[in-house]
Amino acid sequence: MRFATRAVHAGNEPDKATGAVAPPIFMASTFAQDGIGRPRGYEYSRSGNPTRERLERAVADLEGGKHGLAFSSGLGAITTVASLLKKGDHVLICNDVYGGTFRLFNKVFSSFGITFSRVDARDGDTLSKAIRRRTKMIWLESPTNPLMVVLDIRSIAKIAKENHLLLAVDNTFASPYIQNPLKLGASISLHSTTKYVSGHSDLIGGALAVSDEQLHEKLKFLQNAMGAVPSPFDCYLVLRGIRTLHLRMEQHSRNAQAIAEMLESSGRATEVYYPFLRSSPYHDLARKQMSLGGGMLSFRIRGGYKAASRFLESLRIFVLAESLGGVESLAEHPGRMTHSSLPREERERMGITDDLIRLSVGVEDPEDLLEDVKQALDSALS
Repeated sequence: MRFATRAVHAGNEPDKATGAVAPPIFMASTFAQDGIGRPRGYEYSRSGNPTRERLERAVADLEGGKHGLAFSSGLGAITTVASLLKKGDHVLICNDVYGGTFRLFNKVFSSFGITFSRVDARDGDTLSKAIRRRTKMIWLESPTNPLMVVLDIRSIAKIAKENHLLLAVDNTFASPYIQNPLKLGASISLHSTTKYVSGHSDLIGGALAVSDEQLHEKLKFLQNAMGAVPSPFDCYLVLRGIRTLHLRMEQHSRNAQAIAEMLESSGRATEVYYPFLRSSPYHDLARKQMSLGGGMLSFRIRGGYKAASRFLESLRIFVLAESLGGVESLAEHPGRMTHSSLPREERERMGITDDLIRLSVGVEDPEDLLEDVKQALDSALS
């Protein structure tokens, strides 16, 4: 079946017991057993829950994997993947990465003796040369947050395989509708389901998709042992959001493309970062690797932080807020908001400067969004 059909039906099959087309939410924390050591399939909801199981099957299906795992947050999923590592292990992380991911490795896992290096993953030779004897994992985002760098997942997967490394790809910005890292050779595809997968800014969640059986068993053990699992109700909300993922991503992408093109032609942005712009250095790779450009874009506004602040505070439809991927349009300042956990020198090295603005373009009428951005630019630069 094609993606749209699978999005509507995967994990949402009618309930076998009652025939309910909208499956019930199993809010139980524990389950009755027929005898000592004879459960009916479930024992305790941290270990397994019917509603969560439906979500995990849906995630695996949409990512083209064999197994899915659901978590209480995107960082909960990242923490579980990082827990595959042990003292002395080394991780290569792409240069442009979510601030929370950097903070987790820099402030938490470093105290456990796990080391990491930042690497320009755009260049295969640079990446290969950065691999050490104790390197165990490569961590990517593509497109990256917030500079929308598109990395060649297939080529990097080949390097990872040749060196017996795990390749984890944060696929949050693209969503399973636009990109499937497992099909490109990645070991793990990760999502903050808070974002596009659920799509309505009303829950916190995370998910992993894998195909390797042994890797799945290890992650399943860690999921249960560490306990960063979502509530059944949150699983239900993610499942509900998935059913319109394909429709939303089409509109997100159309709207973001229109705004990126307008910003580029306006003369008021010094740079616009959107992978499907013809001027993007990643245009050809993005077209090859992604089906659409997605709903995220960033740009540098003329006038520095003062202009950026005025722009963000002048928006009327876009909401000044962190996060992304909801049906509503959001705008934020990475340097002072989502990436503020990075040291200033690290932000500047990455190009996250005070003139940078990130937009999560929603599914509203494109003309209304264009008008809003234009009037905010007028207010900021008048």
